[in-house]
Amino acid sequence: MITLALDTSTSRGSVAVLEDGVLLFGEDFTADRSHSSHLFSSLERASFVVPGYDQVVIGLGPGSYSGVRIAISAAIGIEFALRTPLIGIPSPAAMETDSMHYQTLGDARRGTFYYAQFSEGISLEGPLLLTADALREKLALHPSLPIFTSDSLPDFPEAKRAYPSAAKLARLAEQGIGIHSTGDLEPIYLRDPHITLPKNRSGIAV
Repeated sequence: MITLALDTSTSRGSVAVLEDGVLLFGEDFTADRSHSSHLFSSLERASFVVPGYDQVVIGLGPGSYSGVRIAISAAIGIEFALRTPLIGIPSPAAMETDSMHYQTLGDARRGTFYYAQFSEGISLEGPLLLTADALREKLALHPSLPIFTSDSLPDFPEAKRAYPSAAKLARLAEQGIGIHSTGDLEPIYLRDPHITLPKNRSGIAV
């Protein structure tokens, strides 16, 4: 089983290729505003390692909406070219940490945060969209569990910085653990899309 994994849900992207649990290729890059250029360069280098893939796994977030969409688009291209099945797993399920059971949180904008709890790649709770006060109450329920975030969160200094790992995503997919969806993939949404309608400047009812 040859698995390609990619995650661009945070400011650090990663690509990995595993064959039956053995890492054949692994690369991290700073994603920021240039997810696509770094991702496709890394995918090109990964393609030199093996002739094809048996499956492609994508980190679905929560996180950067545009980043996750770019990863899904790249995976769809691979699916079309190689007829390779697609698998989606929540990105925080594959945090680069030795902890097997942990909490994750992140900045969801508009004064809110996401919270999730994972054990060995399986989601036990979340992701939930919470206010800062509600998040503090949630964290207080599990004082012994480590907390990780990929964001800078000054209000939660107890959270240690960690990022999703494409290699861990690949291992979870090979074991069939933590799979959120297959086939037609969508980012994990924390709220409904926010749409601002244009103002009616003509005075005409619409």
